[in-house]
Amino acid sequence: MIVVVDASVALKWFFQGRSGEDHVDKALAVLRGVADERVKMIQPPHFVAEVAAVLARERPDTAVDDVANLQQIDWRTVGDERDHRTATELSARFKGHVFDTLYHAVALNRPNATLITADRRHYSQYRQFGLISLLSDFELA
Repeated sequence: MIVVVDASVALKWFFQGRSGEDHVDKALAVLRGVADERVKMIQPPHFVAEVAAVLARERPDTAVDDVANLQQIDWRTVGDERDHRTATELSARFKGHVFDTLYHAVALNRPNATLITADRRHYSQYRQFGLISLLSDFELA
């Protein structure tokens, strides 16, 4: 199984104890799947920067260590002209943010990949293109 996780999912790995943080168990299951090699994770180039920006704002005392931990996870960075075109097309069509649509573009342009997101609004807008799963609905095979 190949997954792309957007920042809304990855941040749950760091906000486990935060009140109101839902579906942490599902996010951690994805992370365990990567660790035990049942899941292969591919990510767009801006993944670390986007997660780091939120961590620096929300957890300034641990952000540097959190980012170092994020960088220890086994994933492959992917991205090419095709991904940027696809992301731009999706973004322009639905007035979305290119950073958000780039995650989906990576999944759409890779055989057997699925974007996992906890962002219900994004999911609702883009699910018609397929290869996207809401974290709350995601089950490891």
